[in-house]
Amino acid sequence: MKKITLVTGGQRSGKSSFAEKLALSLSANPIYIATSRIWDEEYRQRIERHQLARGDQWTNIEEEKKLSQHDVTNKVVLVDCVTLWATNYFFDLDSAIEQALIELKQEFALFTQQNAQFIFVTNEIGLGGTPENTLQRKFTDLLGWLNQYIAQQADEVYFTVAGIPMKIKG
Repeated sequence: MKKITLVTGGQRSGKSSFAEKLALSLSANPIYIATSRIWDEEYRQRIERHQLARGDQWTNIEEEKKLSQHDVTNKVVLVDCVTLWATNYFFDLDSAIEQALIELKQEFALFTQQNAQFIFVTNEIGLGGTPENTLQRKFTDLLGWLNQYIAQQADEVYFTVAGIPMKIKG
């Protein structure tokens, strides 16, 4: 049953909607792991709207970093999103991208050892050119390397553009 799917694309490309539909096609009761931190009141309300929109069929888990502490054996699990998950490591490690990448890869490997169907959503933030800001360049590098790592481990990879998912691996 173990399978890893990566869904990537730009902001508002339709990647999360596609990933949610995919998860629901595989299970009547998938798990949704949201990796975002609550940055302020507006963001908290945004998260609550997303949870309500998903409906009762989802088991919602809020987890900023340690995905592997959740037992998802024999389940379909959607992790949305890798970008925010990487952000949490990046800032907690004071922008040390080498250490963040090591820890993210280790946590990914631990989590995906479970016998489950994993769907990871991420952003392709490097498509828009090189950022002028050093911090943004570092994060773009980190996420690009992490996306490459996950794509290598994945059985399937989809790239979404304008709401259209294109299968590019698997």
